[in-house]
Amino acid sequence: MAYDKALADRVREIMDNRPYVTEKNMFGGPCFFAHGNMAAAVLGGGGAMIRVGHDDFADLLLEPGAEPMVMGGNDSKTWIRIDESVCASDEQLRPWIERGLAYAESLPRKSLGGRHLKLRSLPPGRAAAAGA
Repeated sequence: MAYDKALADRVREIMDNRPYVTEKNMFGGPCFFAHGNMAAAVLGGGGAMIRVGHDDFADLLLEPGAEPMVMGGNDSKTWIRIDESVCASDEQLRPWIERGLAYAESLPRKSLGGRHLKLRSLPPGRAAAAGA
């Protein structure tokens, strides 16, 4: 299933002023990395996944539209899937993306070794449309 390109553009817009954020396609959509640590991804099946710390995980699962990300048949303890209803508005999406970035930024930096692409900036016309 194809990922939501408008959602990916909105996530890029949220991250656009951070030169250390990179992007790589995985899990059927774009994944976003801070200093080489994955922070968030737009999922091919809809919605997004956000990386969070163990300490915040249980509390964040109480948020509407949040559930553990299932990986390899097991519930993750550090990744939360947010559904399309949460991704529908920037007001709800932004705090989740910021949480993922904050957690990834707290981890030791990784060398990129050319494996990631610099985050693409949106052309001026698309940036305005992505925020709509």
